Amino acid sequence: MIESLLPAYVSCAATREESVPDGTLFPEEEELVARSVPKRRNDFATARACARRAMGRLGLEPVAVLHGKRGMPLWPEGIVGSLTHCDGYRAAALARDADVLSLGVDAEPHAPLPEGVGELVVRPSERERFAGPPAGEAGAAGAIHWDRLLFSAKESVFKTWYPLTLTELDFDEADLTFHRDDDRAAFGTFTARLLRTDPALPPVLDGKWRVEDGIVATAVLLRPDWRVALSPPEGR
Repeated sequence: MIESLLPAYVSCAATREESVPDGTLFPEEEELVARSVPKRRNDFATARACARRAMGRLGLEPVAVLHGKRGMPLWPEGIVGSLTHCDGYRAAALARDADVLSLGVDAEPHAPLPEGVGELVVRPSERERFAGPPAGEAGAAGAIHWDRLLFSAKESVFKTWYPLTLTELDFDEADLTFHRDDDRAAFGTFTARLLRTDPALPPVLDGKWRVEDGIVATAVLLRPDWRVALSPPEGR
């Protein structure tokens, strides 16, 4: 599912299983979850199993994936990537830094946000865009829970932002607009206008989204040459 949102040069691996045979942790990883509850440990292990599968597809030997502040995964030199896990889905996306400057992926259960969470996530301008049928138009894949999709997309935006800035980006500091070619489609794109800028990133990030089999997934990818892409043609 995540792989459908990213270009072929990004190595993706995912599972819908609650546990996987290759979910053995490295000793350094074991230390990070030694006191964790079983669910947290399982999420941690299955996501890292996905990461090591993705490493293998890039021709890399499997290594421990530790984390820094805010849970940011620490990748081998020359590699960028992102992890996600929720009930029913775990995934990793990795790429070489020659191809990708930063990326973020997120998966969530496709259901309305818990009561009270929407007020923290949705900006007034975004709420106006989603006015009307609260879950969007019903199509072959069912209605879209836009509040959950928005939450996931902002998580992907944050995961792209944080490794480049090492600073927080609050939910209300990105204003998102979703697009789809067909009102009945359960997939599309989105744009995230950053309300707090940083020279490491462009003012707008582009992403993709998809809803499938009870999961909403989102991805944002920023290429190393983004400044060139924003530059006006010569002579203007």
